[in-house]
Amino acid sequence: MVKTDFTDACEWIPPHADHLPTQPVPAWYRSNEVAPGSGDSAKIPALQDMTTIKVGGVPADFIPVDTEDDFVAAIRAADKERRPLLVLGGGSNLLCADQLNDLVVIQDRRSGIKVTEDTACGGAMVSAPAGQSWDEFVCGCIDNDQMGLEALSGIPGTVGAAPVQNIGAYGHEVAETLSTVRVFDRIRDAIRILPVGDLHLGYRTSIIKRSLHDEQAGGGRIWTNTGRYVVLSADFQLAHASLSAPIEYQQLADKLGVKLGERADMREVRQAVLELRRSKGMVLDPADPDTYSCGSFFTNPIISNEDALKLPAAAPRFPVYDLQLRNSVTGVAPKLEGVVKTSAAWLISHAGFSKGFSLDCANGDDLPVRASLSNKHVLALTNRASASSVDIAQLAATIKRGVWEKFGVELVEEPVQVGF
Repeated sequence: MVKTDFTDACEWIPPHADHLPTQPVPAWYRSNEVAPGSGDSAKIPALQDMTTIKVGGVPADFIPVDTEDDFVAAIRAADKERRPLLVLGGGSNLLCADQLNDLVVIQDRRSGIKVTEDTACGGAMVSAPAGQSWDEFVCGCIDNDQMGLEALSGIPGTVGAAPVQNIGAYGHEVAETLSTVRVFDRIRDAIRILPVGDLHLGYRTSIIKRSLHDEQAGGGRIWTNTGRYVVLSADFQLAHASLSAPIEYQQLADKLGVKLGERADMREVRQAVLELRRSKGMVLDPADPDTYSCGSFFTNPIISNEDALKLPAAAPRFPVYDLQLRNSVTGVAPKLEGVVKTSAAWLISHAGFSKGFSLDCANGDDLPVRASLSNKHVLALTNRASASSVDIAQLAATIKRGVWEKFGVELVEEPVQVGF
């Protein structure tokens, strides 16, 4: 039996800092109060009302912020009082507990898209604050003939989450276009500009995400809920074009009627991606319970070649690339030797878990199904009828255990888990 290895090829190197003088705790920051603009009598919302999987209790504090200064001040205040902190984006990659005790939730409500540089040959440098809706950002770039993000259409969440997860879909990921990220470093108490190379992006990970479970990435400590670096804004380098980046995903190529490696009209690519995502319940729809999820709940495991030999011959095996060594001109990254990526969906379905699987049905309960796998694909865990966080966690644990017992591969959850 072997556990999944998610380590990257590159060691972490501390990036340079642009220091910001320490500011006092804002006078409005008090336990069980709300920030300016929300009103003193405003009710603190439950996380079930702010997450796409619709679970999670009421935090101790909810602080919406509309400026970078207030954003940083709220983070500093929570850290000064040593209170657990969650910086909330779109709530699409979170599984929150039903009891959240002393949790402070900060939500960046800023939006806006700004072109900071624009040249005929070099393309455009496009910036957005962390709170900006990701899909609206993608749509705005397409409208301005700025190419590179169209395959990432329809992904829920905010710009701030994109570099944390190195979000990706249909053969492309944020690492291809991300230039720099403006962050607040909670250890150095400073605003810093991190170039993409210092983020150590990998498959659905970054140094920010790794700081949640790795002391080296976290500067000597393991952070919970929100990492050492809090994203304030991000800059993307996008080429001028009406055609898309090369199509790298067979299902998308088939839908567009093109060959792999060919390009298509960006707007047609966006529409095709949205249609594919909608068919899988991956576009938010209040009328579709399959969309009440965190998206893909498990990442595709990266395993050694030796461990891959232990899997059935039919199990998918994909190359893994070293994103740190991506060529800045060609965009090509070298292949990592000795490891392959396999399919979490294949492992789950071949471990005996079918679409719509639920513990309620498996246990013979004559009750409404609370939590189940999506009826459209096996990677999403969905809230069918007022599921609790425990219902979702138990379903996830059952699937992980089943895959481990069948194949000896450990699935890793993609959502951040808060309060567990």
